[in-house]
Amino acid sequence: MVRNIKLTLAYDGTQYFGWQTQKNRPTIQETLETNISIVMKEKINLIGSGRTDRGVHALGQVANFKATTKIPEDKIKIAINAKLPSDIRVLESREVDIDFNSRFNAVDKTYIYQIYNSSVANPFYSRYSWFVPQNLDLTKMEEALQLIVGTHDFKGFMATGSSVKSTIRTIYEANLVTENNLLKIYIKGNGFLYNMVRIIAGTIIDIGRGLKDISSIDEVLIEKDRSLLGRTAPPEGLFLMNVNYE
Repeated sequence: MVRNIKLTLAYDGTQYFGWQTQKNRPTIQETLETNISIVMKEKINLIGSGRTDRGVHALGQVANFKATTKIPEDKIKIAINAKLPSDIRVLESREVDIDFNSRFNAVDKTYIYQIYNSSVANPFYSRYSWFVPQNLDLTKMEEALQLIVGTHDFKGFMATGSSVKSTIRTIYEANLVTENNLLKIYIKGNGFLYNMVRIIAGTIIDIGRGLKDISSIDEVLIEKDRSLLGRTAPPEGLFLMNVNYE
């Protein structure tokens, strides 16, 4: 009998060329499919909730696959983890309805972008944050983040190379949390465009540094012109935190 298995995943994306399988390049999807296929003793096609780019991490990526295995659902993660490299882990494995699709059934996603803000870089955060030594105006950054909350056309917050039908997305929450020198931007939405979170993060940092005005957010939401915004933040600070299905 064919079963549908849902996986919750965490990974360090540093050594990978993103989620999606590419020829002759290590990716998260290809690494998982290869090792799950060994465990299941059949070829596995893994569906992810979405693609993360090269160097981007995940704390709660979700994927699913179908297989005829008889391994108990909670033991599947143990069997797969025994085969995986140490920078990818299955946090949870459970059987779901045969029609469940991790990509199309997702209701919302939350991303975190981390900034290490100090005069000296911290080697323990170098793989997991963007080092920004300049003084930042946190009040302005908070204010700017609130302008993206709601339903908007985010075309100006999208990198070129995407062929999506609609660029309208809804952002439910956008917050800035400070933990000593570590700043965390949390963004929760019903979907995200190509590089959207990194473009938002880069713009918010430029606003904090005084290189951009808060008004640039509203201007881009109206004009839909990417060139009006700040730089795209580097990938190492970005984490897919979780994906919700209820």
